[in-house]
Amino acid sequence: MQREFYRSYLDAIPLPAVLVDSRARIVGGNAAAVKLNPHADDDRPLILVFRQPSLNAAVEDCLRDGETHRAIYLHSEGPQEHRYDVSCAPVTLPPEASGPRGLSMPRSGQSFKGVLICFQDVTEVQQLDQMRRDFVANVSHELRTPLTAILGFVETLQGPARADPKAQDRFLGIMSAEASRMNRLVGDLLSLSRVEEVSRMRPTDPVDLDQVIRSVLQNLGPMAEEAGCTLVYDKVREEAVVPGDADQLLQVVTNLVENALKYGGPGTTVTVTLAEKRSGVGVMGPGYALSVRDDGPGIDSVHIARLTERFYRIDSHRSREMGGTGLGLAIVKHIVNRHRGRMHIKSELGKGSVFNVLLPLK
Repeated sequence: MQREFYRSYLDAIPLPAVLVDSRARIVGGNAAAVKLNPHADDDRPLILVFRQPSLNAAVEDCLRDGETHRAIYLHSEGPQEHRYDVSCAPVTLPPEASGPRGLSMPRSGQSFKGVLICFQDVTEVQQLDQMRRDFVANVSHELRTPLTAILGFVETLQGPARADPKAQDRFLGIMSAEASRMNRLVGDLLSLSRVEEVSRMRPTDPVDLDQVIRSVLQNLGPMAEEAGCTLVYDKVREEAVVPGDADQLLQVVTNLVENALKYGGPGTTVTVTLAEKRSGVGVMGPGYALSVRDDGPGIDSVHIARLTERFYRIDSHRSREMGGTGLGLAIVKHIVNRHRGRMHIKSELGKGSVFNVLLPLK
């Protein structure tokens, strides 16, 4: 009866919560705590249920001095480890909660100390903090490399190469390339920031995907010609209108086609396909499927899941040589998400790659 009484209060707490008595023995636990640990509501010592020294030490300290103490509890759930910020706060329990089970102690009239333990999942907060730290570190690294090169060449031009026209031309060319690389990086960072700012606001302007694709292919025609590649457009109909942001969708197609030309290799055929999907566009119903296919070397399956991560590169040296910033596919993913679409990547070594973007009509 006593346990049911405590559980009714514990269940009102929106976090996993466990109540222990003055002997650090479990008095009750709510459903969320039982989900975290199946024995969280068992009549047994806390130390036998939550076997982490820092948590048990915090409970002991709370019982000793009557102050609130905090601890970190790590819980593995499948392949992922969850991190909980645990609060151990002193509470007052009636005598029955601290006596032997099933016995009351009416003569004492004295209350006993207990501890209310609440678990707050901070895994996502920690992951976001780590992502921010990684992002700052990656941006710093990407900017430091060209800046170091430019500063080194400036020092050389001011000193040993002051009167060497050939060296000046060569160094200035390299400096221009490095400055352009920094400019592309800053531009991509700004694009990513702008997309994230409006990520929850779905665009509603009518955009003709056919016109977007034609514009991109016309703009990238010289690049394909220079690389000895062929651009092919396989369309399903003349007009394919979806609600969207024309500039952002232009950026999606440009990034995908440009990547196919860069990494497909010389002589690659890049095929852009636009097809109508009456159903089955993810969970969204009818829409249009845009795919960019190349017959290049393909991508190892171990990389595919991480391709849309910021600054993730399969071959960092080759990517930098080709002017890549490591942000192109991350921008594509965010834009597609903003349009409530889906992106799928299929690739096999030696058989090329296909980047599919599904955009809904509603």
